[in-house]
Amino acid sequence: MVEGLLLRFLEEDIGHGDLTTEGVFRGEWLRATIRAKEDGVLAGSEFAIRVFRLLGEVKVLKALEDGREFSKGEDLLVLEGPADTLLKGERVALNLLQKMSGIATTTRRFVKALDGTGIRILDTRKTTPGFRFFEKYAVRVGGGINHRYALYDMVLLKDNHKVLTGGITEAVKRIRERVSPLYRIEVEVENLQELLEALNCGVDMVMLDNFSPEDVRQAVRLARGKAMIEVSGNITLHNIKDYAVEGVDFISSGAITHSAKWLDMSMKLFRI
Repeated sequence: MVEGLLLRFLEEDIGHGDLTTEGVFRGEWLRATIRAKEDGVLAGSEFAIRVFRLLGEVKVLKALEDGREFSKGEDLLVLEGPADTLLKGERVALNLLQKMSGIATTTRRFVKALDGTGIRILDTRKTTPGFRFFEKYAVRVGGGINHRYALYDMVLLKDNHKVLTGGITEAVKRIRERVSPLYRIEVEVENLQELLEALNCGVDMVMLDNFSPEDVRQAVRLARGKAMIEVSGNITLHNIKDYAVEGVDFISSGAITHSAKWLDMSMKLFRI
């Protein structure tokens, strides 16, 4: 799957040919250095290498491991190979590294904000179409946990499902009629009354959606020992500690993928 995605990215960028590189290339073998222009956490190193290797022969002289924290000015990846291979893969490799490292860096900041609480950071399905595999990988590199990868791997009853069925109780009943008991059932609740209804249904996990910190504390008292607890909705690095209530199992954030800033990196070629 990964190779197919990378080939698609290269096809999008190169199309029927790199007019500039093919016009100037005369067989030169050069060194390429990808360098950080700001601090961060690296993600996507192996994918960047695979991009170049899909285009031609390259030798890896240095490759910082994913998950490593790096500093501005540090060399993240050093390669040698034909200049046309390096130039044709440059933008796709940088796009992967910059975007994925941005997600890993943002996730690491959320994880560190919860250090010592035992609460884990979850991602969401708020990902770039066609890029979910890479974004969720970057979350793991940053120390977070993937929530469901897609619609097929767990049950999550949300507000529109409740509208469809008329409420939580009926929604859970229908799920149990059609879905294997091997799948965990999670229900998004918007207030304490819905929380009690979900708990009475014996669900495995509840998502407290847009609860205030005080309501989270009350919800924990009601749900403790009955279901796992996830807190979600407008949680940022500025307020996350307010929601780090003892008894909460997870805090989820779409922002670690959809709002993570790309990290600034560049690739330079050198004659050898």
